Amino acid sequence: MCGIAGILAPQLSPAELRKRTTAMRAKLAHRGPDSCGEYFDDAAGLGFAHTRLSILDLSSAGHQPMTTADGRYTIVFNGEIYNFLELRTELQRQGVKFNSSSDTEVILRLYERHGVECVSELNGMFALAIWDRVEQDLFLARGPMGVKPLYVWRVGDSIAFASEIRALLAAELGPRHLCQSALMGYLLYGTVQEPETLIENVRMLPAAHSVRFGHHPLPETCFWRLELVDQPMPESVAIERARHALLDSVRRHFISDVPVGVFLSGGIDSTAIVALAREAGYRELKTFCISFDDQRWNEGDLAARTAKAFGTDHHDWRMTPEMGRDLLHGYLESIDQPTCDGFNTYCISKLAHESGLKVVLSGLGGDELFGGYASFRSIPQFLNLHKGARLLGPLRGSAGRVIESSARDPRLKRLGAFLASDGSVLAAHQAKRGFFTQRNGWRIAQAYVGQSAAAPPLHSSDSHFHQPTLADEISEVEINRYMVNQLLRDSDVMSMAWGLELRVPFVDSWLVDSVGKTPARYRLANGKQLLLDAVPEVPEWVANRPKRGFAFPFEEWIGEGWKQVFGELDQRSPVPLVTWYRRWCLLTLEHFLRSNKVDCPLLTTAA
Repeated sequence: MCGIAGILAPQLSPAELRKRTTAMRAKLAHRGPDSCGEYFDDAAGLGFAHTRLSILDLSSAGHQPMTTADGRYTIVFNGEIYNFLELRTELQRQGVKFNSSSDTEVILRLYERHGVECVSELNGMFALAIWDRVEQDLFLARGPMGVKPLYVWRVGDSIAFASEIRALLAAELGPRHLCQSALMGYLLYGTVQEPETLIENVRMLPAAHSVRFGHHPLPETCFWRLELVDQPMPESVAIERARHALLDSVRRHFISDVPVGVFLSGGIDSTAIVALAREAGYRELKTFCISFDDQRWNEGDLAARTAKAFGTDHHDWRMTPEMGRDLLHGYLESIDQPTCDGFNTYCISKLAHESGLKVVLSGLGGDELFGGYASFRSIPQFLNLHKGARLLGPLRGSAGRVIESSARDPRLKRLGAFLASDGSVLAAHQAKRGFFTQRNGWRIAQAYVGQSAAAPPLHSSDSHFHQPTLADEISEVEINRYMVNQLLRDSDVMSMAWGLELRVPFVDSWLVDSVGKTPARYRLANGKQLLLDAVPEVPEWVANRPKRGFAFPFEEWIGEGWKQVFGELDQRSPVPLVTWYRRWCLLTLEHFLRSNKVDCPLLTTAA
């Protein structure tokens, strides 16, 4: 796990190229505390930067940027390739000789042989850039499920890329204007929706996409798609398929030259990973949990019981409100794109880091893949409500708008907006998970951008899915809207803030390809029954407890000390904020805009 960055700007002098590349690298130091490196092709105006967290091949042979012996190809790579040993063996059969035992060199030599098509052979989480010095081409790619970020900034003939926006902006390619449509997406969902970012001309390379710039450009190309298939099979076959795929994924995610731990809560997903790790033969296993005295939030007792049952070396941090408040400043400084989540990952990553670990596994993704969220039940209810409201004819939209405008509770406002919408799965998902309605979000967006325009349609182009069942459509929207845009992005940033590699066995394209062929009536059965049947080692005290998210008493921790800050936000907002999470949404937004010096008329006026 590392941080990568680069710039291709032919107009820059060698001195200016080095200055900007080094500035980008400095912004990524926390992601790779073990070593760093740079590479330059002055004639082309290209600079690569890399910061390394040594996980595979701890020797200097794994150093990046890495260049082939003939000097033609150079790579910077962030992530892990779990099938690199198989790929390496096949390349060796073809006569390729290796100078390291790293997965980085495998990618480099694979690209040397197969070019842009090589990414379809990689299993893992990755973001990478390869420079072809002969053809003067820059190739970028991001892994199938978007676990690792890759931001791209293109202005004229200049291109920059980086693992985080703060590093990308150090390339100084152009102005930093606030992106109106991205801001709208953020206000609706509480997280920026890929591929947009809050800065105009800065994009996230979409998951499972590659692109090539230079003398032989290629447009963005998708090399993997989420395909859920309602393939008829007996339930016993579905269970056996899931068991095999899960065990295989966990084994691959333990590939490392340093010890690997597990984040263990009181839930099914993380417990299943510990159980599968034990089944796979991993005996010296460290587990980590955050607990609280307040039993409304505490999962520590259950996690400790599970750890004892599996014989792990368990580490529990009993966190007090004072400890939480002390960490809030560091958390805010670690945020890359603004978010209302990630504080839990920030805290537990600190615990794992201070215990000496560099790699941990997380149960993230289990709810999306196996139907653990309440949305799998509530969205169908929303859709039925919308269908019934259609009996009102033209009055349906009017009634919805009345509810939205008159209700004080944000949930009722979103329900009213949903009744006035097209009634799609995406509209129902926004009503379930959203922060602001489209109407109120647009009023806030106009205040920050300083423009007056008609709000864009929200659900017209993205509301149609091509999955076999409604449950599969909900699974897809939870994966592509919630997991990719919020959970994975926040987990990457907050774990890397402590120089910790976070691996997610449930978010694996090979696993999804296998389990995704299971009929929804099995895979998405209530209570994550397929996962429990596939991993019967999960103890009954975990399997039978009501679902609870890995949450913190955030609102209570903020307390009195934030009243003035939130009061200022209330004064600036053109709509009532009402809840702490909507205030936090604007707080982290403004922190991002100020810290990255993004043009914003509202903040300029306020200052």
